[in-house]
Amino acid sequence: MNTTVNHDPAAAGQALVIDFTQLRMHQVEQVGGKNASLGEMISQLAEQGVRVPGGFATTADAYRQFLAHESLADRIDGALHGLDVDDVKALAQVGKQIREWIVATPFPKALETEIAAHYQLLGDNVTVAVRSSATAEDLPDASFAGQQETFLNIQGFENILHAIKEVFASLYNDRAISYRVHKGFDHKLVALSAGIQRMVRSDKGAAGVMFSIDTETGFDQVVFVTASYGLGETVVQGAVNPDEFYVHKPTLVGGRPAIVRKHLGGKAIKMEFNTESVAGKSVRTVEVDPAERRQFSISDAEVEELARYALIIEKHYQRPMDIEWGRDGIDGKLYILQARPETVKSQESATDKLTKFRMQERSTVLTEGRAIGQKIGAGKVRIIRDVSEMDRVAPGDVLVSDMTDPDWEPVMKRAAAIVTNRGGRTCHAAIIARELGIPAVVGCGDATRVLREGDEVTVSCAEGDTGNVYQGILKFERVDVSLAKMPESPVKLMMNVGNPELAFEFCQLPNEGVGLARLEFIINRMIGVHPKALLAYPNLPPELKTQVEDRIAGYRSAVDFYVDKIAEGIATLAAAFWPRKVIVRLSDFKSNEYANLIGGPQYEPHEENPMLGFRGASRYIDPSFRDCFELECRAAKKVRDVMGLTNVELMIPFVRTLKEAEKVIDLLAENGLKRGENGLRVIMMCEIPSNAVLADRFLDYFDGFSIGSNDMTQLTLGIDRDSGGPVSASFDERNDAVKAMLSMAIKACKARGKYVGICGQGPSDHPDLAQWLVEEGIETISLNPDTVIETWLFLAGETVQTH
Repeated sequence: MNTTVNHDPAAAGQALVIDFTQLRMHQVEQVGGKNASLGEMISQLAEQGVRVPGGFATTADAYRQFLAHESLADRIDGALHGLDVDDVKALAQVGKQIREWIVATPFPKALETEIAAHYQLLGDNVTVAVRSSATAEDLPDASFAGQQETFLNIQGFENILHAIKEVFASLYNDRAISYRVHKGFDHKLVALSAGIQRMVRSDKGAAGVMFSIDTETGFDQVVFVTASYGLGETVVQGAVNPDEFYVHKPTLVGGRPAIVRKHLGGKAIKMEFNTESVAGKSVRTVEVDPAERRQFSISDAEVEELARYALIIEKHYQRPMDIEWGRDGIDGKLYILQARPETVKSQESATDKLTKFRMQERSTVLTEGRAIGQKIGAGKVRIIRDVSEMDRVAPGDVLVSDMTDPDWEPVMKRAAAIVTNRGGRTCHAAIIARELGIPAVVGCGDATRVLREGDEVTVSCAEGDTGNVYQGILKFERVDVSLAKMPESPVKLMMNVGNPELAFEFCQLPNEGVGLARLEFIINRMIGVHPKALLAYPNLPPELKTQVEDRIAGYRSAVDFYVDKIAEGIATLAAAFWPRKVIVRLSDFKSNEYANLIGGPQYEPHEENPMLGFRGASRYIDPSFRDCFELECRAAKKVRDVMGLTNVELMIPFVRTLKEAEKVIDLLAENGLKRGENGLRVIMMCEIPSNAVLADRFLDYFDGFSIGSNDMTQLTLGIDRDSGGPVSASFDERNDAVKAMLSMAIKACKARGKYVGICGQGPSDHPDLAQWLVEEGIETISLNPDTVIETWLFLAGETVQTH
């Protein structure tokens, strides 16, 4: 073939096909956002180490010349004229007809010739991916992501031509037609470019999607990476529950280990090449070996390498990015397959209003999965098995399906909420739900089995990473808070944050850091196993051993699992609030609470009153628990000294005597956590009358107090805070005797020039107590997140609006 391939950028305006190396971002109108971005990265970011597979793109001119063939454009215009896209059946009928016309229409000869020449330059019969790139796609204010088709493992010229036609036809699939109408795009003004890109052999490796911000909260100091085995389409489509990782940007830039949290996904299936393929049928889906499912699909080093690529790409484009990547299973290298602007969280206009949803009541949880959208919705269950049943979804229904095909977008906006068996937080269902502002719970596994057609349910995505589907229509509230002109607070207000899953959301509230981070939540929710059982593994009874193995999947050992999971929880909180202080209280489980963990009953004593029993500092220094406590120390040291998150401070709970204080401080030092080293402060929970009475002497061992008003009230007034009955009405942190204890503690700290704050429930429940504490000279008040704004405004003499 004697065709001369045009590599002159100046002449590219008339070209039908352009090599990626000749493309830049300003050529979106010619080749669409996706292909322009590929060219931009190949030419501008390769020197910084970002690998992008090469290839070429057909232009918008090529597409329009094709549509001019055989009156194709006129036929399409006629079919779309007057179409009501909300009429699902009519939309499906018209879309199908247009797609058939496009596939049946031949290409102009000049276009075929140019495609052949460029394909030959890639090598001998190279395998490629044929992707769509709409000329209005991937603009910062419009997400066309996934609306057009991608064809993988395409080999041979004729198969490439067929795949390009299928790509062109996909501009008129139902969801794309509907999306353009609802977004106000003229069909005739949107053209399609096909990107023909050398195939990365991720079918033998891994692939996924990453975002340079957190997709749920918009928190911009982390990179969110998802990964699964095989080709990345299973992640994008939502066919698998992928592995998930959060990487803290400042820690990564500082050259330290930066993965603050990871979640092992199910990864039940993977997509691989079909060696006996025909065009369009070149891949197949197979089950993943159970042993591989129990491992992370990529290493920590690969996660961090991907995150570094994300930072380079984000810096170049000067905006948050949505990036697809693949690891070639043959050469072992990581490649960026495409990058586009993130178009949901980054487009939420900077507003002075903060809207939060809160459950006011709860019932039986019918199923749970990954929470999308931080909202709450309620309605009747409508189980949809396939596209033919879409019109059954009525406004306000809860749409339930195995996985929500993007073709369903025209009816998804009718739903009050969406629930799926499969999918992760970057699947199409999640992306569309976010864009439509609808809460979605994805990856439940059993939603279509346990939820019943017509039943009323409440879908809550406002309680952390886990989305819950509750039985019945439950009460919830929406709270609107104006943040534009927050008045000056007379005291530093911190937050009590137990759940790391909520950290990226809570850190965006006005705050001075975290005054209480409870390790119990991390141990209970993220670990769930008694540390003694993990230390004893594998020498456990068979049933217990199996339970432990299910939990520790993906980690090097049982002990590493315990240490790493605690470290992940602490690091997530530290990263979210960096560089503000995060005071982490080491474990304060009571014996009955430890007994509720897997393996717990065989390691815990039975106590009639665990509240006053084996807990806090006395547990740490006891020979029977010391090895468990040392694991907590290892985790804290890893976060502070290895990851460099030195905003973490430690707090010791329930220190009964001065002797306990001395021993626990010595034990911390023996485990590499010495007061003053690397800026470490060790705070004591002041929650026992002896702490207040001997405050000055306890302060010899600690850098300050954080007052625990719950236990101080209980022990001062002699009322079990957990018991009900007539006496419970006398439990009040504002009692004069309790106030006397708090006043002693505050005065002692101020006299010694040491930190004093309060992290107990009292100020959250009683703003007048918060006011009294301010008058006493408290340095910080740590509140439950849902009361921060109200208390802040109360102390400043203002109010908040609730709906």
